[in-house]
Amino acid sequence: MIQQLGVLLLKKLMIGFCLIALLLTGCSTAQTEKSKEEYKIGILLSDAGLGDESFNDSAFKGLEKARDELGILFDYKEAPDGNYEEKLEELVSENYNVIIGLGFSVQEALEKTAKQHPDQQFILIDAQSEVENIISITFKEQEGSFLLGMVAAMTSKTGKIGFIGGADVPVIHHFENGFIEGAKYYNPNIEIISEYAGSFDDTEAGAAIAERYIKNKVDFIYHAAGFTGFGAIKKAEEMGVYAAGVDIDQFYIAEKTVVTSMLKNVDQAVFNMCKTLVEEGQISEKSFSFGLADNGVGLADIRIIKLTSEQQAAIEQAEEDIVSGKIKVTAEKENSQ
Repeated sequence: MIQQLGVLLLKKLMIGFCLIALLLTGCSTAQTEKSKEEYKIGILLSDAGLGDESFNDSAFKGLEKARDELGILFDYKEAPDGNYEEKLEELVSENYNVIIGLGFSVQEALEKTAKQHPDQQFILIDAQSEVENIISITFKEQEGSFLLGMVAAMTSKTGKIGFIGGADVPVIHHFENGFIEGAKYYNPNIEIISEYAGSFDDTEAGAAIAERYIKNKVDFIYHAAGFTGFGAIKKAEEMGVYAAGVDIDQFYIAEKTVVTSMLKNVDQAVFNMCKTLVEEGQISEKSFSFGLADNGVGLADIRIIKLTSEQQAAIEQAEEDIVSGKIKVTAEKENSQ
């Protein structure tokens, strides 16, 4: 009898230990889930907003990946009327760990807001800030655009290619300068036409510039113009000339026209910032600049056309020389031509 009571007591103790272990495991899991959910990211998108098939969509993709793989929560704001300060203040009031300002146009408002909220951490993408609580992320767009310029020069039959910028500002000069230098590196006699639309969300303006270019014998168009560039690509497709995409692989916008795209891996940069926040609890570095060497920029697959082995080798060699510093691509507009 005593032996049976001992066995019964032992069984009860074992069941108790198991229940405690399960409870502790559940608590641990809940704590892990909670710790993941504690990290919240807010983002103010740039002018063209979500659905631009370019810059904004790339940043949003990075946040979606961080949500799915890291468990972060995020929300976004748009300011189509240009009232950035109001949207930034809304984000601050919603208690995010980090608030991202996307694009150079938001810099002034972001810096003003950051100074008013010194305990809030901000990230500025596409411009450099000296404000203490702002982390700056920039890209060496000129390096990827150099390679794209080479592709344009290799592809052109008329010897005339064109660039369309969204706004005449330093970050867009990077794209233009690299494109010009890369094209002339491969063909010193190539002719390059440039024009700025003055907007990143005007498809009609992009289409109109592209049409003028094509009528002037331009047979390859590269844009750094957001949704304005979407209009240029569609017009290039309509009129039967080649084009290049920007920021993300834009081949699927016009599969008979887009030869390649200059990838600006904003999604990867955003995801990496989220990962650092989750793993380390903070982002301690003040600024980042991503180029070819760290996969911050690059070329999408080359489609539609077929490069010769010599042409492909030339692009690969140029990439190696840019990474090593043998080729230095100009970023500033005044020195680009």
